[in-house]
Amino acid sequence: MADSLRRLVNNEGCRMLQEKLETWYKDYYMNSCDQNLNCCCEIIELNSRIQGQLFTILSLTAQEGGHYAGVETIKSRLLPWLGTCFSNSSVGKPIDNNLSLFQESLEKDRQLRELSAAREREIQQLDSELNSTRVQLSMVQQELKSLQAQDESRQRSLEMLTDYERQLRALKDEIAVLSAEKSVLQSRLSRSRSPSPDSQGGRPSSPVQKEMTLAPLANRMSTVSRKANLLARFSDAYAQGRLEAQTLLKRYIDKMETVQRIIYIATVESFHVAKMAFRHFKIRVRKTLTPGHIGAESIEDIVMDYIICHLDLYDVQSSVNDVIRAMNVNPKISFPPEVDFIVISCFIKEICCIAFAMQTLDPPLDIAFGADGEIFNDSKYRRSCDSDFTAPLVFYHVWPALMENEIVIMKGEAVTKRGAFWSSVRNINRSRSRSLSPIHHRGSLGKSGVSRSRSPSPPRNINTSGGTKAQKNTLIFVKLLMLFISGRSCA
Repeated sequence: MADSLRRLVNNEGCRMLQEKLETWYKDYYMNSCDQNLNCCCEIIELNSRIQGQLFTILSLTAQEGGHYAGVETIKSRLLPWLGTCFSNSSVGKPIDNNLSLFQESLEKDRQLRELSAAREREIQQLDSELNSTRVQLSMVQQELKSLQAQDESRQRSLEMLTDYERQLRALKDEIAVLSAEKSVLQSRLSRSRSPSPDSQGGRPSSPVQKEMTLAPLANRMSTVSRKANLLARFSDAYAQGRLEAQTLLKRYIDKMETVQRIIYIATVESFHVAKMAFRHFKIRVRKTLTPGHIGAESIEDIVMDYIICHLDLYDVQSSVNDVIRAMNVNPKISFPPEVDFIVISCFIKEICCIAFAMQTLDPPLDIAFGADGEIFNDSKYRRSCDSDFTAPLVFYHVWPALMENEIVIMKGEAVTKRGAFWSSVRNINRSRSRSLSPIHHRGSLGKSGVSRSRSPSPPRNINTSGGTKAQKNTLIFVKLLMLFISGRSCA
């Protein structure tokens, strides 16, 4: 800026402007109109060059003062002058209008500065509040961690207390069973020392009556603990027993679908046979205990107490044989003729025992009915890993769902595929054709050392009485459907 000012001072333009003005003034009355106008234009041109240099110096000076330096001076002196000198619209207007506009501009600028200061104060206040909130948040987080630690310690204490209560209930149940056995032994000892009922002319009573007339109601284990135990056994049968049975069957059957179908049908038949055996066993016990029943307790409670305390009297081997016979005439299973279902007899025995014991609960537990080609129910079954997760129908079942009063308490497993219904129809037709063929000879099981030969079973006929009522209805429906399809093809 100083260099520009120095060049302006050393320039001859200002002196020439003064000299031209003096010369024009001396010769004004002697010059013509055109000469005076030419002189005025020369002076204006020279003055414009000088003003351009001054505006350059003004810009440089304002830049040296900073971004907002000189604003007040420019507003108060330069802008009004520019408005009066270069605006044609301002010609003839009083200077007071310019002053009022200038004052309004100053007032607005003051308001802007005040708003900016207020905004800065608000930002500072918000920053202080944010910092205090962060401090409070850190304190709350610390308190939350301490509360979580306390909750974890309480949870561990609660788990330990629950374990202690479970052990206490188990000990009470064992004490009740031992007390029952003690009372039975004492009653037998007192009966052996007392005169026989036959010698007194009375009616002889059976050992069952002798035991149950003295067995207190406290002999019965709690329903909750027995239910939990049975649910755990059923879950173990699915997680371990089922896989062991699959391993045994896969030695002789390569197709996993056939293996899983066999295990599912074995489970369903085991429940069916065990329920029938429970009903027969209950009838026999009631018939035995009813003649000698004395007391306020109902005969049904006494019968159930006896069955709970004497589950070992259940003839499970007979049920296993019935299950295998039912599987031999089941039309859904297509298995090689050299395989005998006796290889999974241990699995069938465990399921029969579980199903029999589940009938002693109140209410009893049962498995859900499942049919190939039914609509998949997500609340009742889980899809197998090899399923088509977009298919709406069940191709076949892997494990049944466990029910309590029509409510699912343990999900089963099913395989879903598209076209499941027609695949089921073809499988039933193939099994039906095999069942009508002659019975093949069954040899030995090879490495297992168990004989595969079994007694000849009746041919697999869809009208046999070994199947369940639901299976008969399904087969009748399939038969009618095939007749309808064949009639349409002939037409």
